[in-house]
Amino acid sequence: MLAIKTLSPKSVIFRRLVRLMGNQFEISVVGSDPNWADERIDDAIAEIIRVEKLLSTFSDDTPINTINRNAGIKPVKTDAEIFRLIDRSLKIAELTHGVFDITYYAEKNTDNFEANGTATAVRKINHQNVVLDAIGQTVFLKEKGMRISFAANIKGYAADRAKYILQMQGVSSGVINTGGDLLTWGANPDNEPWTIATADPSQKTQPFANVEISNMAIATSVNTGKQTAVINKKHSGTVNPEKGFSVSRIKSVSIISTCGEMADSMAGPVMAMGVNAGMYLINQLNQLACIIIDDHDRIYTSKDVNIIN
Repeated sequence: MLAIKTLSPKSVIFRRLVRLMGNQFEISVVGSDPNWADERIDDAIAEIIRVEKLLSTFSDDTPINTINRNAGIKPVKTDAEIFRLIDRSLKIAELTHGVFDITYYAEKNTDNFEANGTATAVRKINHQNVVLDAIGQTVFLKEKGMRISFAANIKGYAADRAKYILQMQGVSSGVINTGGDLLTWGANPDNEPWTIATADPSQKTQPFANVEISNMAIATSVNTGKQTAVINKKHSGTVNPEKGFSVSRIKSVSIISTCGEMADSMAGPVMAMGVNAGMYLINQLNQLACIIIDDHDRIYTSKDVNIIN
């Protein structure tokens, strides 16, 4: 009897573009069944929407706004997910000596920190004024007018959560692109490691497009040249948060990490610190790498990055 060998369908990349969190997300999964891939991408989108609703400050009844409304009044009990995220954010603030900070100051008669610049505002924009009680799982903002926001790392966290959901649904390889920041796992359809270029073809002209990022995340902060003191926004890293003057001539910073949240959180602070201080910090840390491009297109890399031209 003649045995007939049936070939398995070749794996390909299924991609979908969708606007979420005010940004363009591209979710890619590697597989051979388009219906299965479509359902998995739906699962990832649902998780990103859940995270956005959970951490939003645009609705009065969100957990974050409940914490903010009670600033200077009383501790607020919150769920484990938000508590852990705040705890991790405060640890990153300590690590960066306060350059990364999820706190800000809301004053009714001013539009931003730069406009008022008062000593009161400086005091209230301080991660050390966030008090966590791990036993009671409460969060307390010590100063009235103080607020917290996850604008600086919500995309990275959402990407991590979407990846987790996809892996639980059997997706062994994929890419989540959050406006140019990338989170990858597994291998591409050719069974080769993901590079920046294969994960996001639009970045193939980057000088570091061939850097391997399989099972890693890479987040990039770009110097727009705007003089602003809101240091926890990823595109505002040109100003020293204490002095208010330019500290570097960096064009872009790309952080490579094992998770999107950490990469997202560290890109802005390294931009603010400048080449030397930023690179020194990254070289002291495990599972973090950095690529900096200055305004003369010179490339600086941390000790764990090997760029092949």
